[in-house]
Amino acid sequence: MIFAKRLQSMMLGASFLAASVPAWAVVDIQGGPAVLQTNFQPPVTQIAHQIYSLHTMMLIICLVIFVAVFGVMFYSILKHRKSLGHKSASFHESTAVEIAWTIIPFVIVIGMALPATKTVVAMKDTSNADLTIKVTGMQWKWGYDYLSGDGEGISFLSTLATPHEQVVDPTKVKSDTYLLEVDNPVVVPVNKKVRLVLTANDVIHSWTIPAFGVKQDAIPGFVRDTWFKAEKVGTYRGQCVELCGKDHAFMPIVVSVVSDADYKAWVDGKKKEMAAAADDPAKTWTIDELKTRGEKVFTANCAVCHMANGKGGGVVPALDGDPVVNGPRAAQILTVLNGKNTGMPAWKGTLNDTEIAAAITYTRNSWSNHAQENIVQPAEVLAARK
Repeated sequence: MIFAKRLQSMMLGASFLAASVPAWAVVDIQGGPAVLQTNFQPPVTQIAHQIYSLHTMMLIICLVIFVAVFGVMFYSILKHRKSLGHKSASFHESTAVEIAWTIIPFVIVIGMALPATKTVVAMKDTSNADLTIKVTGMQWKWGYDYLSGDGEGISFLSTLATPHEQVVDPTKVKSDTYLLEVDNPVVVPVNKKVRLVLTANDVIHSWTIPAFGVKQDAIPGFVRDTWFKAEKVGTYRGQCVELCGKDHAFMPIVVSVVSDADYKAWVDGKKKEMAAAADDPAKTWTIDELKTRGEKVFTANCAVCHMANGKGGGVVPALDGDPVVNGPRAAQILTVLNGKNTGMPAWKGTLNDTEIAAAITYTRNSWSNHAQENIVQPAEVLAARK
């Protein structure tokens, strides 16, 4: 009776707990682990295919050895037992047996080692890469720098995108990509060889994408490399698999494999995004930085009419000694922004605030010009636009 009451109490408690905690449907993660997964993730690179095949071959060999050895053993135990009248043989050694159990394992090991060695050698061949990316592990995020190939110069950090409340509050509904989502995924083109150069700036990390068959440690003070060539468009996920500190579980890796056209579009967009961030109008520049940047802007956009020496020509006025250039900077800012009816175009829709500030600063400090107000900051151009 007491046991029945306790059981009923436990069942009521379990029912209450199930009702109070939301139930989440567990689904397969694209490019990541699957529900009830018992084998490797589907491979999308040749190396991953080879690893998958090697794994299957090794399991089959081990299974055959297991069945053969234990089959002979159990057959001998059952068919040659004493109760059936069998007597044990008396011998000390057999040259044939010694040779057999030396040669057979040797052949098996060689048969396993040859294809494995071929795959390991291929994994280390990072030559002739179409794209090279530097990967830097840090507590607890990844840094990516595109070193060569289309996209050279792109640089960004990639951190966990799962909201903090999902991590700390068990009642919050989890996303389908919980702890395997980032704010800035790595983007690479399909069917292109991508070389990864890895290091770390604090402790040992490990960059791993199971679907690529890639796992490479990132070690402080050392440079290691690996490669992959994804053959299928999609999103693929992994994690740091080297214990690297208290937030080791919150250091995912996401690689987006896209078509060539989509990759070019991403590169263009990323470079514009980086340029916009670099040209933040709130940034305060030194005069030397503005003059250096301004010379490039002037040469590319203004020297066609005003000439590189600032002397102008025909109806185009000279900037060397021009009263507007040497006068209050507000007037020149408005002139450059809005243009003039004499044929000078308005640059407010073509150049950003930093480029206009740099070009004006360059002209006010070049040739014979020595304007009293000799520097213009991007924030002043931004204010003049309003």
